[in-house]
Amino acid sequence: MSKKSRSKIWFLVHSWLALPIWFFVLIVCVTGTLATVSQEIVWLANPDIRAPKPSPGAELLTLGQALEKVQQAEPDLKVLSLMRPDESHFALSARVSYPDGSSPTLYVNPYTGVIQGVSPQFDFRQFTRALHGWWLVPFTNGFSWGWYLVSLLGLPMLASLVTGLVVYKKFWKGFLTPRLRLRQGARVFWGDFHRLSGIWSIWFIAVISITGTWFLLQAVLFDNHISISTEGVPPVIARDAVPRSESATPPPQLNLDQMIAEVVERVPSLDPKRVFLSGNAYSLTFVEGRGWYPLMDQTVGVSPYDGDVGYVRLLEDRSTLEFVTESMRPLHTGDFGGLWVKLIWFFFGLLLSMMVLSGLLIWSKRTVTATAKALRKERRANRYETEQTPAETVA
Repeated sequence: MSKKSRSKIWFLVHSWLALPIWFFVLIVCVTGTLATVSQEIVWLANPDIRAPKPSPGAELLTLGQALEKVQQAEPDLKVLSLMRPDESHFALSARVSYPDGSSPTLYVNPYTGVIQGVSPQFDFRQFTRALHGWWLVPFTNGFSWGWYLVSLLGLPMLASLVTGLVVYKKFWKGFLTPRLRLRQGARVFWGDFHRLSGIWSIWFIAVISITGTWFLLQAVLFDNHISISTEGVPPVIARDAVPRSESATPPPQLNLDQMIAEVVERVPSLDPKRVFLSGNAYSLTFVEGRGWYPLMDQTVGVSPYDGDVGYVRLLEDRSTLEFVTESMRPLHTGDFGGLWVKLIWFFFGLLLSMMVLSGLLIWSKRTVTATAKALRKERRANRYETEQTPAETVA
């Protein structure tokens, strides 16, 4: 075998070894696309998570009213947190604690306060996000190697975007005169589809690759005990500010709606969506919600005894670096603007998955054709040597 033939064989072996990488990238893209609308898929499959109206004119309960309904239905439980989803067709989520030590999440009807069911410990939404984000590899001491493996894809994805724009000269013509040839064979069709999808997905690929790379940096910083947070020490209620109780019962607390009213009065731009109730006599009740910037939450902590605001963390309290990094996750998942934003992320995620599939098909076609050609050439060479050997022996 000539040196050129050996080089060709090694190149083909190298090409075939890339096959698992192609499938790995394809699975990551497909699971990420499903994870975008996984909550909606759970809503379709599980009626407990829905929020049916008891009557056409029914109004939503306040978070304080919903809390009272849950406590009346099951006096033995302690509500730890209460969350109202962005979409009104979803039930409230209440994380509770029972005397036996269990702490499930309950689905609560936002119109009636009725407990509709218990959230599974590991549902489809959690499964798809775990499979996409870290391939179900458990976190033992810091971030798992699955997290590193997936987030590392952000670098070649960003590089492929840059090189793709360099390779395809005058790519912007794809916006003005898109070309998708349907009747010239699969090879031409998938090539056109790959280029056209890439052009229209430039912004999405940039968002996903940059945010994916941030997840890699986040893991590196955390595992090396490097923090960029400016949040400071968690606040607590001073001992002398806690009312004394002569009996064994805990001191009385304000109604949740009163505490939320204090928060809204202090921060009018905050839209209360989540409440984390005080876990002990010295902890604040935290109210979270988004303001004018949909990618980041604002948090206010109030005393459950007198409504005194003891903690405020608004958008302007973040550093520039925090403002950027805290925006990464909602930008990556599309979970910041309701159903329509999720559907946009789902569509372009599907388009990205099809781009990977089209690239896989183009690569496979080329590699299979080159391999077949090399094998035919090798068989012809062997046959020629076999035919020439007897003549050389007689000579």
